[in-house]
Order: sequence, then structure tokens, then C-alpha cells
Amino acid sequence: MNASALLANTLSPDAATRQTATQQLESASRENYPVYMLMLSDELRNENSQIHTRNAAGLALKNALSARDATRQDEYSARWMALDVDARQKIKEASLLTLASPQPRAGAVAAQVVSAIAAVELPVGQWPDLVEILLGFINTSDDTNLKIATLQAIGYICETIKPEVLALRSNEILTAVIHGARKEEPSSEVQLAAVHALFNSLEFVRDNFDREGERNYIMQVVCEATQNPSVSVQVGAFECLVKIMALYYDKMAFYMEQALFGLTVMGMKHSDERVALQAVEFWTTVCEEEIELAHEAREAAEYDEPPELESKHFAKVALPEVIPVLLNLLTQQEEDADEGEWNLAMSAGTCLNYMAQAVADDIVPAVIPFIEAHIKAQDWHQREAAVMTFGSILDGPDPQVLTPLVNQALPLLIGMMNDENLHVKDTTAWTLGRICDLLIVTIKPDVHLHPLISALVNGLSDRPRIVTNCCWALMNLADQIGIYLDEYITSAPESPLSPYFEGIVSALLRVTETTANESNFRTSAYEAITSYVSHSTTDCIPVVQNTVIAILQRMEQLLNMQNQIVGVDDRNNWNELQSNLCSVVISVIRRLGGGIQPMADRIMTLILQLIQGAGKTSTVLEDAFLVVGSLAAALEAGFAPYIQAFLPFLYPALKAHEDTQLCMVAVGIIGDISRALGDQSAQYAGAFMNVLLENLQSNVLNRNVKISILSCFGDIALAIGPAFDPYLNTTMDVLRQAGSVQPNPLDFDLMDYVAQLREGILEAYTGVVTGFKNTEKAPALLPHVPSILELVHQCLADEERSDSVVKLSFGLIGDLADCFPNGQIKEHLLEEWIAHEFRSKRGMQQETKKTLRWAREMIKRATA
Repeated sequence: MNASALLANTLSPDAATRQTATQQLESASRENYPVYMLMLSDELRNENSQIHTRNAAGLALKNALSARDATRQDEYSARWMALDVDARQKIKEASLLTLASPQPRAGAVAAQVVSAIAAVELPVGQWPDLVEILLGFINTSDDTNLKIATLQAIGYICETIKPEVLALRSNEILTAVIHGARKEEPSSEVQLAAVHALFNSLEFVRDNFDREGERNYIMQVVCEATQNPSVSVQVGAFECLVKIMALYYDKMAFYMEQALFGLTVMGMKHSDERVALQAVEFWTTVCEEEIELAHEAREAAEYDEPPELESKHFAKVALPEVIPVLLNLLTQQEEDADEGEWNLAMSAGTCLNYMAQAVADDIVPAVIPFIEAHIKAQDWHQREAAVMTFGSILDGPDPQVLTPLVNQALPLLIGMMNDENLHVKDTTAWTLGRICDLLIVTIKPDVHLHPLISALVNGLSDRPRIVTNCCWALMNLADQIGIYLDEYITSAPESPLSPYFEGIVSALLRVTETTANESNFRTSAYEAITSYVSHSTTDCIPVVQNTVIAILQRMEQLLNMQNQIVGVDDRNNWNELQSNLCSVVISVIRRLGGGIQPMADRIMTLILQLIQGAGKTSTVLEDAFLVVGSLAAALEAGFAPYIQAFLPFLYPALKAHEDTQLCMVAVGIIGDISRALGDQSAQYAGAFMNVLLENLQSNVLNRNVKISILSCFGDIALAIGPAFDPYLNTTMDVLRQAGSVQPNPLDFDLMDYVAQLREGILEAYTGVVTGFKNTEKAPALLPHVPSILELVHQCLADEERSDSVVKLSFGLIGDLADCFPNGQIKEHLLEEWIAHEFRSKRGMQQETKKTLRWAREMIKRATA
């Protein structure tokens, strides 16, 4: 079969034909990669072929060169670079020639192929003349199709390749792109391609933005493009403005004053929703930047330092202009809009939410007249917009400013849960949920609680969307009252929710009896039950016990239904339900603690059946394992009878290296079991250590799981104390090697990883030292003290250190001093860097200061 027919068959409406053709292509790519790639490039280049087969050929070429997964991308890159130079050249030439195809779709897919090849070759110094060739196409050709496809290729290349690779050509690339985007360009398609390319190149033209003249010209071209006759070009130009604001906020004051205020406010009023959405997004981005800058300013003030960048307060200045437009957009809801559809009214609500956080108290007088004028309007659009406005400004202003308004609005809002309009009820439930979440102190138990709970529980019988928001509101009510009681009334025997507890949980359980889960309402109900269980006071424990019995019965019923599952949807529904049930069981176990003992046999029996029945369904296995971990923590030594039955399921999970999340949970279970059994876990330590050390050698296992493994060594050592001695030297070697990994200031991902890695190592060292402290094996630690302190020194010298790392570091120094109180490590503890760190208290949290003071006492004793 020839290439055209084979590619055409991959697009066949007949599933069997499509599958056969796809398999033939896949086997061709494996068995004879060079022939496969040349065949595809010939088909892409062939002007006599049907456009859909050329398109398929181009996509197949691109997919053979690029992959989302980093490991697979490395394989694809190596495979391409291993190709004969002549074959690579032919494919590159075919792709470049296709950019000029009279068929725009062929040119567009060729742009993706050129970009995919460039992403492999440019970073390793290959295809050095590519950028010059592409710029030549733009600057010297009158072929509109070629210009469009070339600009698309440049845009893709800028999007996928690191800026430093293209740094030397950035000026020329920018010049070509801006040239295509100018208002003088006769083709709107070329302008659109140029604006999209500019969007993708904005991150790597930072140097150009630093130069005022160049920045002025870029901004002029983009601002002019927002007024282009083509709506698509206008949308692209506003997208550029959104990204420019996110990247170059500190350079925007002049342009905001001169043009952007007016352009974006007019843009929000545009008759085409696509333009208006981007103009609203612009102001959302302004607010996001200013919220972040305010946060950084507060952090800097804690250290008596000026912030790195100061807010220009664009949102506050624009408030009188922007707010009326946003409020008008809020009234443009569609009666039959899809729930997940992003529209102007939703975008305006989001922007208002960020605006409230950015300008704080100033938002209140700007919106209250609108709310008062419309909350009782005949037109549901206006009522819903008024409620949405109120709900959107609750996060940002001072609670003292909002409290009288909420007190005044609550009875009205509770009444609006009976509104005749679905959208109004939905938004009212959401707003009540926001009040419960953000301003719990405004809800007076004796005045508001009964009508509020009645309205929300009644709402559980309504449409799925409203049920979801009522569940969320009820969950926030439980969470925030629970947090308030924990903070201000420790060990409260009862809660303001106690009289309603059983009724609420029963109503939520009724919601969960359905097989449907539209709008996620069933999942939301289970999440709410979990919150009520977690925050239940002593007087509600009998309800919690009855709840877990009901949940375990459902688990049993689901397990008995396994053989009746037909199709993917049924399986997904079964998995989701089991995960929901596990979440409730976990919350009950954590709440009851040792009181779960009478039900432990039944829980473990069901969980082991669930693990067997789940097969390789990772999410269900994770949740089942988390139940086991919480049960071990609750029962402590009482968990021992279940270990032998559980271990055959634990080891395969630990060896599932491709499944990061499952493996991470399984490692955590080892820590749970070790902590629960204490020195009794010594009999399992050898097997645990072997599998964990094997995992560290894996090239497949995610590096974050390896951090958890290091922490887990500390858990095991702490649990079994001196019985950890056979594994001590191996563990300390591994920890020392891991501690030698250094961050690269230019690689933020690596810096984050090293910070987490060091925290994991500190946790491991802490577990080992504490486990050996005050035992006859303590001297075995002496040879390892220098390497431990070397890591602590590195951690404390890091300017970006987190508070948890500082606390762990001081705690570990104190533990070492406590472990050797008779001067054995005196010379190490008297080093100048330790004295220096113990003098500095700047910006430390209270708990860290407490640890520091304790460690200082230990050092005094150990160096006396």
C-alpha cells in the first residue's frame, strides 16, 4: 500500500480501517525509521496529494520528533540525530519548501514540523542557518502563504526553544515579526501570524524591552493591532498585552497612562466576545500582579527591607473606569449557557474577585450602589449579577468593613435560596459558601445558623449545580467553625453545629445514594461528610460511628458488584465511589483514633479486598493504602496482626516505579507502619530497607519519590533505634551523596528540587540521630558528624532557605549536642558558623525560635 492510501486510512470513519492503518504506520516507524520519515516528508511535500493526507503526514512527522514526556523526548531526539545526514537534510528541505505551499493548511503543518526539528537540532548546534533562511522568506518574498507559514514556524520555535539558544538572533527575529504585525502590512492573515509569533517570542525579547526606544515601537505596533479591522488580529493583540503585563509590569506605567487604560476599557465593551474576554483578562492580570507585589512588599517589610518591585496601583487608579464595565458585563449571562463554558459574565466575575483582592476596602463603595439597586430587581440577570458581585468582593477588604454588610445581607441571601430562577439560586448558594469560608465570624449562631442550615439542606434536593454549591457551603461551615473552635476553644465538648450535626450528615448521605454525579454533586457531598466527621465534637461521636458503619456497608455492596461492571464509564464510576468512601473512612479513623479498634478487622478485610479488586487502578490503590496508613497510625502496636496480610500488596506498589503517586504513598506507608509499631517493626526493617535502597537505584522512579525514601530512612531509624545499626553506614553514605547535589541558580526547577532534597535529608538525619540518642550505639554516629554538619551549614547558608529547613537544621544541631553531651563533638559545635547562625533571629517564626533556644542549651551543655 502506498503512503497516500495508508495515511488516508488513518482518517477513515471506519474504526477497524483506522486502527489497522495506524498500526501499520507505527510498525513502519519502529522497523525502518529512515524510510518512514522520508516517506512522510515526501507526502507532506507532494502538491498532488489530498490536503488531508498531507496534513496527516505532517502531524505524523511532528509526532515522531516531539513528545510531552521528557524521557520519550530524549529517545526521539537521539533517534533523529542518529539518522543519516543526507536523510535529515532531505526532510528539512521538504518541510521548508512546503511552507510555500499554495494550500495554507499544508504550510501550517509544515511550520509545526520545522519547529519540531528545530527543537531537537538548535540546542545542540545543528541547523545553524535555519533562522537566517526563515528571516529571508519573510523579508524577501511577496508570497503571502510563505510569509504566514514562516511566521507560524518562528512562533512555534520561540515557544518551544529556550531563549538563550536564540539569543544571538533575537533582534532579527523580533524585527521580522514586528514588521509583519505593522498596520501597513496589507494582509490581515500575515498580521495575525505575526501577532501570534510575537506572543510566543515575548519571553525571550527581554533585552529589547529593557531598551526604551525598542519597547516603545513594540508597544505602538501591538496597541495599533488592537484597532485592526480584523477581529482575529485584535484578539491576538489583546492576548499580547495580557502577556506583556504579566512579564513586564514594572515597565508599563507610561503605556498605561498613554494608551492601555483607554484601549482595554473600550476593548471590554467590544461587540465581539472574543475581544472583550481578552480585555477583561488584561485587568485580571494587572490585579494578579499587584496582589503578588503587595504580598512581596509585606514579606520585605518583615525584614525591614524595601520590596524588589513596587506596585504602580494601576487597579486602584482604574477602579472608577473599570468597575462599571465589569458590573455591566455581569448582567450579560446566558440562560442556557453550558456549566463549564467560559463566557463574559464569568470572566467579569473572576476579574472582580481579583480586583477586590488588589484594591481591598476601596472596592466596597464602588460596588454597593449596584448591589442595592439590583438585588431585588424583576430581571433575573440583574438579581444574579448583584449576588455575584457581593460574593466576589468578600476576599480582599478588611473583615471589619464587610461584617455589617454581611449581617445585613444574610437574611436576604438565605431567602433568595427560594428564588424562582436556577441561576440566581446557584450563585446565592455559592455566595453563602464564600461567606462561610471567608467570614465565619459574621454568622451569629443564635440568629443565622438555623435559617442558613435549613436553606442549604433544602438546596440539597435541587438541581445538581445547586446541590454542589450547597455541599460546598455546608463543608465550609464545618471547616471554619471547626478551625475557630480549635483556635479559641481547645477540646470543645460541643459545637454550634452539634444540634444540626446528625440532620446535616443524614441529608448528605441521602445525596450520595444516587448513581449519578452530574456537576460533581455526589463527590461534593462525600467531601462535606468528611469535613463534618473531621471537626465533630465529642457529643457527635455516636453519629460518626453510625456514619462509618453505613460507609462500610456501601463498600461491601460495591465490592459485590464488581462482576457486574460493564464498560469504562461503569469502571470509572466504581473507582470514584470507592475513592470517596475511602476518604470518609480515613477521616473517621483520624477522628476516633484508637476508638476505631472495634471496627479495625472489618475495615482491613474490606480494604484488602478493594486492593485485590482494584487491579492496577492507581487512584483507588492510593486511597486504599492511605486508609491502611491512617489505621496504622491510629492503632499503633494494635496494627501488628494485619501486617502479614498487607505486605504482599505493599511490595508490588513499592516496585511500581512508573506510577509516581502510588509509589510515593507506598513509601509513606512504610513510615506509618514503622512509627506505629515502634521497635516491633525491627523484624520488617531489613526487607523495607532493601526495597527502598533498590528504588533509589532506579532510573525510572521520579526523583521526588526518592526524597520521600530518604525521609523514610529517618522514620525507620527513629522507630527501631539501635536495631538500625546494620543499615547505618549504607544509609549515611546515601545521605552524604544526596547532600552533595548542588543547585544551579539558572535552573529554578533544580533549585526547588535541591531545597526539597535537603529537607528530606535533614529529616532522615534527625530520625537516625534521635533513634541512636541515649543508646549504646550512639558512638557509631561519631564518624558521620562532620558530613551531617556540612549539610546543615549549606542549608543555613542558603539565602532562599525555608523556615522548615531552618527549624530542622537547628533541631538537628541540638539533637547531635544532646546525643554527645560529654564533649565528644565539642570542636565541631564551637565552629564560628554555628555561633553566627545562633545569633541571628531575624524573620524567624515562633516555633523555630523555640527550637533554636533548646538547641542553644544543648550546645552549652555539650561544650561546657
